[in-house]
Amino acid sequence: MNAIFNLPIYARIGLLVLAGLSLWMIFHDSAKPPQQTSELRRTSDMAMTDFTMTIMNLNGEPARLITGDEMAHYPDDDSTEILNPTTEFLEPGQDNWEVTSNHGYTQGEADEILLTGNVIITNKNNPAFNMLTEKLTLHNLDNTAYTDAPVTINSPQGVTESVGLHAVLDDETINLHSRVKGQYDAPAN
Repeated sequence: MNAIFNLPIYARIGLLVLAGLSLWMIFHDSAKPPQQTSELRRTSDMAMTDFTMTIMNLNGEPARLITGDEMAHYPDDDSTEILNPTTEFLEPGQDNWEVTSNHGYTQGEADEILLTGNVIITNKNNPAFNMLTEKLTLHNLDNTAYTDAPVTINSPQGVTESVGLHAVLDDETINLHSRVKGQYDAPAN
């Protein structure tokens, strides 16, 4: 006789339920279509490599110079992504600021640009002054920059660290948000 018939009735019912559950799981999982990530289906309608763009102000004068390794526009959400962007703010009679990062992202009219990965803000007229962070939002309409991430500010006078900042590039004003600490090196006379 078969070994299954030698088992008690509750063991046979348990094996039957286990077999039914296994079959249900096999057929239930295979009925679902394979899931695709949105990144696989995302396609761009425009892309450039090794590009330079000049953004003009309302008077028709150059206001910003943007360069990068790659830029692509995605029509599904009207977003633009840039690899290794560099933005130089061109304001006659004022210091020129340069912002670099690993990645840039914007949507729509590009009023705001989110920069991520090794973000460095440098005063081109005074390269000893720079700000370092991992995430920064540039607001193009009023030339401001802000972040809630940790920031390190290097200057000839010392180093300052903060969590978060708001900078007005036209006025060269920087407001540090919290946990500010620094070292000031007084100039030698």
